[in-house]
Amino acid sequence: MSLLSAPVPLLRVYWIGLLVILHQLRRRLRPRCPPAPVFPTQNGKVAIVTGGAKGIGYQTVKHLARLGMHVIIAGNSEREGQEAVRKIQEETSSGKVEFLYCDLASMKSIRQFVQRFRAKNCPLHVLVNNAGVMLVPERKTEDGFEEHFGLNYLGHFLLTNLLLDTLRQSGTHSHNARIITVSSATHYVGKLHLSDLQSRCSYSPHGAYAQSKLALVLFTYQLQHLLTADGSHVTANVVDPGVVNTELYKHVFWVVKVAKWMTAWLFFKTPEEGASTTIYAAVSPEMEGVGGCYLYNEERTKSADVAYDELLQRRLWTESCKMVGISDESSRVP
Repeated sequence: MSLLSAPVPLLRVYWIGLLVILHQLRRRLRPRCPPAPVFPTQNGKVAIVTGGAKGIGYQTVKHLARLGMHVIIAGNSEREGQEAVRKIQEETSSGKVEFLYCDLASMKSIRQFVQRFRAKNCPLHVLVNNAGVMLVPERKTEDGFEEHFGLNYLGHFLLTNLLLDTLRQSGTHSHNARIITVSSATHYVGKLHLSDLQSRCSYSPHGAYAQSKLALVLFTYQLQHLLTADGSHVTANVVDPGVVNTELYKHVFWVVKVAKWMTAWLFFKTPEEGASTTIYAAVSPEMEGVGGCYLYNEERTKSADVAYDELLQRRLWTESCKMVGISDESSRVP
């Protein structure tokens, strides 16, 4: 890693984080907050939420289950997953929550998860790509991918593509199936290096994390383009949860950890608040048939300019297909 280049992505990530925190504080200090929206029941619908055992994912699963949805938690810890199922069943009086093992850092595990899900012969109306790692030290997944790019992005890229047929079959003209992918404001300062997606030349955990979040936005826009082109009753949107008080901060500098411990109650969103935009995208009638949006605080927001680069979207998609070993669906779309 270049000692000269390393601070640049670090400063960018902390700068954008500070801006988001200040925005959240102003929002919190407003004299009146709008009441929480009331969503229609979701009886008979099925959802998958990656990373649903903790944090934002847990709150997402709990709210969807409370609305009557059958929710499958996809996670890499059997113990945490089953404990989450137990707690959600107690809190919601819903038995429609279950856990299936899925390690997004393993292409083999993702394929096995999809096989187990398909064996249930059930539809899929909502897929929430929520799981992720943040600022981990340089290390690789079992398939040899840099962990941020491999788990945050490629894992969800493969999972979504393997479940697309089921989503297409489950969506209808009046009730589209929905794909919701969780990115973050760090995508605004992310740089996508197509010639070095694995950050081999110069590794920065901040740069790699921001790149993975930008890749998720580019992926969502290209996915919506493909879904629209083939007339599928499926929509794809990307959400920004804000700066949320979760366990993701274990790899930040100790000074940041101390500051977070002292001030999170005021500056950070709770996991429940962080999940609100994901839930909105998953079940709100206002989002019926609406795709290709970047959502923040339950509102459509402009993403980074580079995310709208259609050539970059297509090039990333094609390269991602090669990396995970699937056919390039975009080549068959006029």
